[in-house]
Amino acid sequence: MRGVILREVGKPVEVSDRLTLRRPGPGEVRVRLRAAGVCHSDLSMCDGTLPAPRPLVPGHEGAGEVVELGPGVAGPPVGTHVILSWIPPCGSCYFCLGGQPNLCVTARAAAGPPTLSLGDEQAHAALGVGCFAEETVVDARAAIPIPDDVPFDVAAVVGCGVLTGVGAVVNTAGVRPGSSVLVIGCGGVGINVIQGAKLAAAAPVLAVDRLPGKLEIARRFGATHTTTPDGLADAVNELTEGRGFDYAFEVVGRSATIKQAWQATRRGGTTVVVGAGSLEDQVSFSAAELFATERRLLGCLYGSGDVRTDFGRLLRLWRAGRLDLDGLISRRITLDDVGDAFTAMASGEVIRSLVIF
Repeated sequence: MRGVILREVGKPVEVSDRLTLRRPGPGEVRVRLRAAGVCHSDLSMCDGTLPAPRPLVPGHEGAGEVVELGPGVAGPPVGTHVILSWIPPCGSCYFCLGGQPNLCVTARAAAGPPTLSLGDEQAHAALGVGCFAEETVVDARAAIPIPDDVPFDVAAVVGCGVLTGVGAVVNTAGVRPGSSVLVIGCGGVGINVIQGAKLAAAAPVLAVDRLPGKLEIARRFGATHTTTPDGLADAVNELTEGRGFDYAFEVVGRSATIKQAWQATRRGGTTVVVGAGSLEDQVSFSAAELFATERRLLGCLYGSGDVRTDFGRLLRLWRAGRLDLDGLISRRITLDDVGDAFTAMASGEVIRSLVIF
């Protein structure tokens, strides 16, 4: 089958028709991909910011149809439309039972033998799903059923960017109506943080990005104010009387912007780190500022969500006109265009490029 391959960090990806996918084993299903979003985390795996084995089939934001069940698997049945989850909840570990299934590592740890090969060489599916290929074999718990009438392109973006962004607001931070919100970084996930802030009835909502084009998009999705980074200090004074924001969301994944978000958060407020950063990029805080300001610093993995219920909740909001999912899709492309999609993402030309199979 065809798929996108990363052979070497920092080098362009290539498309191969020599990928082989093994049959699903116990507890697994085979899914034919119908749509897959190009997420910044895929680019981060390709440029080495996020570690990943190679050769790698990138892609972790996808939707498709179940076409085969492994031995003893009861479902989802063949023909079911699904969104793929890159953190499948096992349903019985400490984290799943404690209401934090996004922190589950049990299902991933119990994964079967590698699913992909490239000729005589083993290949790896990014985050256990590898959506930039025509088909994938995943843990059955990673295939979350959705209604048949939901378009695959809309479903795909829910699988990472929407849940991560909206979930950061409603799940991780628990933003209350009327709260002031700052969002630093207006890429695909940042735009969904802004949508989440709008859903939560936050006001004002300030979007910060270095690219003016992204700020125009941010207003369309719910930002009440926008600025480039050099205008942030003035915006803090103007919008919060110098106190700082109730909630600040960092959606870049760099130490400099994490510190920037922290410093723009009011005393007693909450800073949420949503961006996926490097293991080597250290952030420093003084012991005094941590206790004296009573600011909360929260990490946010996968929107602190439960994919078993949150995918459906987000789709219901889309049906009701409360979430704009169609508007997130800037371009519909093929596997051959993924390399160009990474370039367009880095330049800020798109919110989401979507591979259509």
